[in-house]
Amino acid sequence: MGDKLIKVKNENGIIEIKLDRPPMNVLTNPMMWDLVSALGQAKEEQGSLILISAEGKAFSAGVDVSDHTPDKVDEMIEVFGKIFKTMAEIDKPIVAAVNGVALGGGCELVLGCDLVLASEKAKFGQPEITVGVFPTIACYYLPRLLSWPHAMELLLRGEIIDASRAERIGLVNKVLPLEGFDGAVKEYLKKFLELSPIVLKLTKKAAKTGLGKDLVNGLKGIDSIYLQELMQTVDAKEGLRAFMEKQKPVWQGK
Repeated sequence: MGDKLIKVKNENGIIEIKLDRPPMNVLTNPMMWDLVSALGQAKEEQGSLILISAEGKAFSAGVDVSDHTPDKVDEMIEVFGKIFKTMAEIDKPIVAAVNGVALGGGCELVLGCDLVLASEKAKFGQPEITVGVFPTIACYYLPRLLSWPHAMELLLRGEIIDASRAERIGLVNKVLPLEGFDGAVKEYLKKFLELSPIVLKLTKKAAKTGLGKDLVNGLKGIDSIYLQELMQTVDAKEGLRAFMEKQKPVWQGK
């Protein structure tokens, strides 16, 4: 796609989208448009999970500063927001594999994912405030993902935190060893690949449906997905049958 700064591979149930502009994977406007296209492609392809990874010593050091100039900033804001709107439309679980720094827009890309795996050398931060601006996507996501004090600390101090701290405050699911990181990521994801891909999608969809709603309206939407979508799938019927008959289910993904 385009200049091949975004690579897509669909293998063994994992659709991997790789940032490939080493060493720092700085995001340019054309690269971000390619990322939007890759996410749209991954949304439609068969597979259980989407994995966002990166080549080089950084996950991403953020958006190219040259794209903040008056002639480019409108497009930059448009395409950067489009990345997250596209991610929000995807029901497949999205996993970030962070091996190196994820700063600014790179950290925000991580915030848009459902699960985050980090190597021991990973670092995270929103340093925008130190240059007199604020991170628009992080201002939306951080207060929803973390406690208010932790979110405000990251936004207002602009400090960079290591993987261990990120795990403690709930930004990262699991810190994996630096040596053999890619293999450890695939090993962690094996559990998800043993499950029905359509049930994974519908479970994420149900969780998103309840966000921001009171109990009555949240459950109304979730119950509708359960009855009208989940219980109509072959895999839900297969899972219940296999459990009652003490057998291992055979998922068909439909």
